[in-house]
Amino acid sequence: MIRILLAALLAVAGPAVAETRIPQTQMEIQLGFAPLVKQAAPAVVNIYAKRIVAERSSPFQNDPFFRQFFGDMGQTRQRVQNSLGSGVILSADGIAVTNFHVVGEATEIRVVLNDRREFDAQVMLADQEADLAVLRLDGAKDMPFLTLRDSDSVEVGELALAIGNPFGVGQTVSSGIVSGLARSGAAVGTARGYFLQTDAPINPGNSGGALIDVNGQLIGVNTRILTRSGGSNGIGFAIPSNLVEQFLRQAREGKPGFQRPWAGMSGQPVDADLAASLSLDRPGGIVISDLHSASPFAAAGLRPGDVVLAVDGDPVNAPAEMVFRMTVAGLGAQAQITYARDGQIDTVAVPMQVAPEQPARDQRVLGEESVLPGLAVVNINPGVLADYGLPLSAKGVMVQDPGPYGQRAGLRPGDILSQINGEEMQTTKDVEKILNGRMKTLALDVQRGLQRVVMRFRL
Repeated sequence: MIRILLAALLAVAGPAVAETRIPQTQMEIQLGFAPLVKQAAPAVVNIYAKRIVAERSSPFQNDPFFRQFFGDMGQTRQRVQNSLGSGVILSADGIAVTNFHVVGEATEIRVVLNDRREFDAQVMLADQEADLAVLRLDGAKDMPFLTLRDSDSVEVGELALAIGNPFGVGQTVSSGIVSGLARSGAAVGTARGYFLQTDAPINPGNSGGALIDVNGQLIGVNTRILTRSGGSNGIGFAIPSNLVEQFLRQAREGKPGFQRPWAGMSGQPVDADLAASLSLDRPGGIVISDLHSASPFAAAGLRPGDVVLAVDGDPVNAPAEMVFRMTVAGLGAQAQITYARDGQIDTVAVPMQVAPEQPARDQRVLGEESVLPGLAVVNINPGVLADYGLPLSAKGVMVQDPGPYGQRAGLRPGDILSQINGEEMQTTKDVEKILNGRMKTLALDVQRGLQRVVMRFRL
């Protein structure tokens, strides 16, 4: 009996070399996850963040009847907003990861460990799109931490534990399985990407907590749930550990913001009809519809009509999945891109690089002498295309900030200034020159997405 019990304990705790397994005997099932939780829980922390937010003080602001008369009248006032979430320590020197929506724009971050130790923390790197943030705990050393597992080795059906601080009740552990992989179609809040899905209960406060396997390795960072009630319905999403690893790498390199490789291409998933027209034996991949002249894919020889099937051997079936695979490959790498052309399959190496900044953005903010003071404009280049999600064909000058007068006129960030008073705008210098001149009328031709907007004003 003692031998069986000892073997069961060792099996649950995990061997020196990680090996995915499930409980094999009734005794192992009865033992539960206690040894595993004792091993992993110290590295999962509670995060308390404070931020300053502005709100309107008008008593009529929330009344639909009076709001139609008073509109946006009423001064704004600032108040302190508190948020609660979870995080995971990933190195002995106190580097931790959590969700962006937990600490984004926070003025004060406090991290509390399971043993009640407390640390102030600073954001090293944060990205709203990925909903990830990397923190450094001030003065931390010899910290408990979790190791990262290759999230591409995770399989549907594996046991998983979610550790966090749901509803602020304190550190809690819930169990379940990995329900799905490659959930690239799930747009969860501001995060649009590639997720692991789990039925381990995840509730408010679990955000940023750990999703671990039965060996105590981190396979994902819990981020959001799909729910109608506000509580867990068994559909939770975690950011894969492979993406977390890239965040850690760039944070340690001192990058001011998270950088992703730029494809410089647009495309769409291949469905059954497209597969038949492209001589493919089954649906899958992304057919290229357009390529920017500076795209590394174009330089490697790909062209519109080609179908990208895989990145480094991993299949891609949606644009978000392709972005994830390129990001995981890492900046500076040569990713092996498998593609189909005229029914033939081939592979080519494509460098993973950020969008080039040519021509220079040359940002200009118009002064008080201008017709639209405070208007900020930049030259459109691949970097601007990537930052603002503009069409690959966009060129000329983009509105970065409309300023107070431009906002009243109807301009928005991301608008492309095609013409001003009938003159084409090629550079920010052109915009500054014409708007600093004297005029009696102002005519703006603006490209906004797929729409052409024409604005006319008498000055």
